Amino acid sequence: MVGAAQSGSGKTTVTLSLVLALRARGLRVQTFKVGPDYLDASLLTWASGRPCRNLDAWLVPEEHLLELFGRATASADVAVVEGVMGLFDGRSGETDQASTAHIARLLGLPVLIVLDAQAAARTVGAVALGLASADRRLDVAGVVLNRIASERHLAVCRSGVEAVGLKLLGHLPRLPSLALPERYLGLVGAEEREPRRAVRRALRQGAAALDLDAVLRAARPPARAGGRSLFPARRRPAETAIAIARDAAFNFYYQDSLDLLQAWGAELVPFSPLADSALPNGVGGVYLGGGYPELHASELSANLPLLSSLRAARARGTVIYAECGGAMYAGAGIEDAEGRRHRMAGLWPGWSTLRRRRLKLGYRTVSAAPGNVLHPLVVSAHEFHYSRTMGREPPPTSAAWEVLDEPGRTEGWAGPGLVASYIHLHLGAQPGLARRLVAACS
Repeated sequence: MVGAAQSGSGKTTVTLSLVLALRARGLRVQTFKVGPDYLDASLLTWASGRPCRNLDAWLVPEEHLLELFGRATASADVAVVEGVMGLFDGRSGETDQASTAHIARLLGLPVLIVLDAQAAARTVGAVALGLASADRRLDVAGVVLNRIASERHLAVCRSGVEAVGLKLLGHLPRLPSLALPERYLGLVGAEEREPRRAVRRALRQGAAALDLDAVLRAARPPARAGGRSLFPARRRPAETAIAIARDAAFNFYYQDSLDLLQAWGAELVPFSPLADSALPNGVGGVYLGGGYPELHASELSANLPLLSSLRAARARGTVIYAECGGAMYAGAGIEDAEGRRHRMAGLWPGWSTLRRRRLKLGYRTVSAAPGNVLHPLVVSAHEFHYSRTMGREPPPTSAAWEVLDEPGRTEGWAGPGLVASYIHLHLGAQPGLARRLVAACS
């Protein structure tokens, strides 16, 4: 487990360097990301060469996380998990539920503490000691320092770490080329743009300064094994096909959710709303995931044949499940940050806007409204967006979800075969959830 005192400390760059170094030794590396983040996970997928999985103890109960972790690591030599925010930051400030520390305890993972040493020296040892001693149930393997400026800087920081009885397991130098590109939802994902050659070179240079032997000696089998309640004993034969939007505009998906759909009888058929002229033939469902449709709004709006194909699919009863960016695309249109309006599929009557944008972020408990194909369902969910819906809220008969944390609030639109909302689900949240979605598409 790679953890830190706060966001921006260098967890992602350290994790990427570590994964690349392990792969260079010929090891099969399974990566994970704590929390609901899609973007860091896409970078970890790029580095490891196999799909990264999310470990979120709010979206998915502990027993299911154990099952998903065990399933993903069965064909790997080593697992590397990137934490989220600060080591003990989770769902709320009252407990550390769904935090990096929570997942480390659940799986029995040794923790590498990443510290940003850019504006510090010997004091990094005191910070590391505070993190290491705040919860004695954690097994802290050692410290990795980020943004080291020189050999002298490294020597002073090493002295501080070793003075408090912790091991220094490596460092990353202060290199401008190690900076990963960002935008308003986080890092730019690898599905949209792979790291530049200079970044790849810097990551490998940083990997050379990690004590890989010591890191591997600290690794151990997970403390607990998971049961089997999410997946069928054998993969079901395909009973329906689901078209899944995958391109630069739409790429926010949890890999375990996709695996569950396939295991319960869905053939997943990728298509591009940017480039394709029609949906794949014969599909019973369409999954429009999240992403950045607003950055590609003019191209999406100009692809009239695909928009027409979506409307025709809706008219003949094809199930359309649209999350966040996918819901924006399924709506009447998108107003971008400059105020330009772009017409979209019109499967629900609202417009989305990026003007005067404001972050809407948090975990939710939601109940599927009667018009939702998943009704009745009460489930943990997540919301993370800067856009907002313009105009009136849907009438109660057309809402997709009731947000139980905010009495009286509804979210999204639903109708025969349509669910479109800002709510993100992980299909590992409950046994049978993926099966129900496959059944609806069948």
